[in-house]
Amino acid sequence: MACCQSYLPDYFALNDILCTEERITCKIEIELPGLGFLDSSSASNNLVAGSKVDFPLWLAQSLKNLQNPIVSLDVPKIYKEGYREILEADADAVVLCKWNPYFYELGMYVQKFGARESEQITESLLQTFKSRFRLVMDWAQNPISDPTLMNQLPRLERDLFVNGRKAKVRLIEWLKVGTNSILPSEITANLKKRKRADYDLN
Repeated sequence: MACCQSYLPDYFALNDILCTEERITCKIEIELPGLGFLDSSSASNNLVAGSKVDFPLWLAQSLKNLQNPIVSLDVPKIYKEGYREILEADADAVVLCKWNPYFYELGMYVQKFGARESEQITESLLQTFKSRFRLVMDWAQNPISDPTLMNQLPRLERDLFVNGRKAKVRLIEWLKVGTNSILPSEITANLKKRKRADYDLN
C-alpha cells in the first residue's frame, strides 16, 4: 500500500478519519441551552460560556468555523513550547507514538488553529521529521534487534518504515536473480559501424 498522504482533509483516507477523532479541549464562547450534561463538573442544565469541554477534532473545527464561533480551540500540550523544546533537544530519543499515534497529521491540523505559535508548531513538525527520517530509514534498511520497534513509531513514520523494508526486500530479490549480458543498443552499434567505415575510407 502506498504511503497515505493525509495532511489535508480526505473523506476516504482512514488515517485522516482516525486522526480527526482525536479529542481537542475547547473553550465554550457562548452559553448553550440544555447542553450542561457535556460538562461533568457543572450542575447547570446549560453549558455556560467559559466552560472547557473535549470534542473530537472534526466537531471542534466545525463549531469553530461557524460565522459566529461557538468554541475556541486549545493547542494540545504535545505541541506547546515545553514539548517542542524536548524535540529540539533530541527528537530521535522520543517515542512519538506515546505522545500521539497521529503526531504529524494532528499537528498539521493544530497549526491551522490560528494560535500565536502556529509558525513554531509548523517548524517543529518539519525539523522533527527531518531529524528522525534518517533514523527510520536506517532501521528499515538494516536488521534491528527489537521486533516491536515498528509499533513505537507514529503512523507516518511507520508507513515509511514498512515501505522502506519492502523496497529493501525487492532490491535483494532483484540482485539474487542476476542480470543477463548487457547488449549494446542499436544506435551504438550503428555508430560503431559508421566510424569503422570512415576509418576504412581514410
